[in-house]
Amino acid sequence: MSVYTTVSEAELAAWLSRYALGELVSLRGIAAGITNTNYFVTTTHGRYVLTLFEVLRLEDLPFYLGLMSHLARHGVACPAPVADHNDAFASLLAGKPACLVTCLDGQDVSTPSAAQCRAVGEMLALMHRAGDTYPERMPNPRGPAWWSRTASGLYPFLNEDEAALLRDEVAYQEAHRFDALPSGVIHADLFRDNVLMQGETIAGFIDFYYACNDLLAYDVAIALNDWARRDDGSIDAELARALLAGYQSVRPFIEAERDTWPVMLRAAALRFWVSRLLDFHQPQAGELTYTKDPGVFRHLLEAHRTRSDFWL
Repeated sequence: MSVYTTVSEAELAAWLSRYALGELVSLRGIAAGITNTNYFVTTTHGRYVLTLFEVLRLEDLPFYLGLMSHLARHGVACPAPVADHNDAFASLLAGKPACLVTCLDGQDVSTPSAAQCRAVGEMLALMHRAGDTYPERMPNPRGPAWWSRTASGLYPFLNEDEAALLRDEVAYQEAHRFDALPSGVIHADLFRDNVLMQGETIAGFIDFYYACNDLLAYDVAIALNDWARRDDGSIDAELARALLAGYQSVRPFIEAERDTWPVMLRAAALRFWVSRLLDFHQPQAGELTYTKDPGVFRHLLEAHRTRSDFWL
């Protein structure tokens, strides 16, 4: 969540007239994340998050905003999109597709506890269950074809060892796809900064704009790779087991998911290594931006390639 598109208070006040949300009180940019423009918006009726989409088109948004509305109605802790007077969740603001969602209480955590990891796993499984009844579909735009295509443009920026590792892992993943495993709607970006906590309770999952249809175990691997990761790139076994126990208390893995779990962990590490390399070497211009260290996921991938204990 960064600020690439500047919105004035006058522009926003005019745009807000299409909502039953009162008068604008304040507008503040959010300098975190890396893809969309985000602001905290306070009106006389409450506090909201405004998102302007830098890549997604207006016609792309019904999947994501409809999903959030669906999940919220089914008891999953997440922001609810706000409809305007025309019953639309999104419209153009400052030339970009934009939406408002409810602003949740709670805050993200940098050093999660085992209890918090268990709560994240449980809520993720509940999200996967709720997604079973969501009728829309979205193929994963950052799946294996994207890894391979994006990596080919990154090799010139990398040193010899990094390029060799990236080539080898892309080839490995191309030879290991498991499309028959349980699949459905996944969050695809459930990092610590995309979960708001109130103590050991989930206040909400946020930032659903990478959500898509893909393997459920892959989504669990993405979450575990961040929630249970130490600063040195290793995995904290206690946190990993807690997250997996929480998830499997709602949706136990089938045997085939257990068998392929090491590959899922590597796939999740590769996906975010590639995306962070892209953001680092070919950054998007913005007023307030936050680029994350790609080395974190290189080290994690290297650890997963040598580890034999995968906590299941």
